[in-house]
Amino acid sequence: MVGPNGEQVGIVRVEDALRLAAEADLDLVEVAPMAKPPVAKLMDFGKYKYEAAMKAREARKNQVNTVIKEIKLRPKIDSHDYGTKKGHVERFLSAGDKVKVTIMFRGREQSRPELGFRLLQRLAEDVVELGTVESAPKQDGRNMVMVLGPTRKKSEARAEARRKKDEQKAAEAAPAEQAGDGAEATEAPTE
Repeated sequence: MVGPNGEQVGIVRVEDALRLAAEADLDLVEVAPMAKPPVAKLMDFGKYKYEAAMKAREARKNQVNTVIKEIKLRPKIDSHDYGTKKGHVERFLSAGDKVKVTIMFRGREQSRPELGFRLLQRLAEDVVELGTVESAPKQDGRNMVMVLGPTRKKSEARAEARRKKDEQKAAEAAPAEQAGDGAEATEAPTE
């Protein structure tokens, strides 16, 4: 048997263990039933369940969900439109998300898949510092698909975003405090 503070009590009969639990106003919980002899512990079981639930909730809060964002392009995309789509891809990768880039072919464009392949290669080269190609461009019916993965983990991206937000709040708070101090000093007494 194990005591309430984790100390070893030794081998105790079940009746004595139940009496000790009742005297200490605690529960007798069997923690290792398969051991020889079985191990029981004196503890507040309600408090134990609450702490286990809080640990599980904290673990879920820190868990990172992998999100796949999708960007769709056409082979005949204008340079400005390409820049806009590339900006979206960069934003997704810097946030730690995966990006699925799809090129949609229509009509005669289907006979020229090398245009889509070149466009995907160009996009991969443009965002090489933020992400890597996880699956190479491949034709899938009317579409060509490539998946880009971020170079850093989502948790790192979140931590950096949180740090920048805190720095920005601190920078905004500092001028406000200085302005407040100066306003009080220039105020003239009224009689």
